[in-house]
Amino acid sequence: MLVVTAISIVRVRKLFGVVMLSGVFSLLSALLFVSFDAVDVAFTEAAVGAGISTVLMLGTIALTARTEKKPSHSSILPLIVVTITGAVLVYGTLDMPNFGAADAPVHIHVAPGYISRTPVEIDVPNIVTAILGSYRGYDTLGETAVVFTAGIGVVLLISGLGRRRKKLKKTDAEKA
Repeated sequence: MLVVTAISIVRVRKLFGVVMLSGVFSLLSALLFVSFDAVDVAFTEAAVGAGISTVLMLGTIALTARTEKKPSHSSILPLIVVTITGAVLVYGTLDMPNFGAADAPVHIHVAPGYISRTPVEIDVPNIVTAILGSYRGYDTLGETAVVFTAGIGVVLLISGLGRRRKKLKKTDAEKA
């Protein structure tokens, strides 16, 4: 479904449809993260990708055009660049351990340390919460700052939109 949604995003020319499909893509990505047991990443994707980003893009559409202009150049070069980049990214993942493999480096070196130290150092019963709230506290703070900044951006966009519409109404009234 992610591939179909991505192809639809590329094919649609109405920007409102593109924004809605992007929100759907983010929600599908969040569901994929849930199936990988990465609930914290899924929550962030749903909140930022499907929620705040969609609202920001809708605000942008309200301030700009409703449809995409036809490109004046060929799309072959961007397609080649994206294909090469995708191939390099896939090549970079070929030596990774299988998903959930017990002999993966994270399960041998990192996880045992967290599991043994968390009850003593943090005294939080949920290890994932302890890691996100304490060991990765600065990272979590950064994610929170990004969400807060996006929210402020939405508020500023919406408030600017109201002023712009009032100015347009005044200039239209003066012309009449």
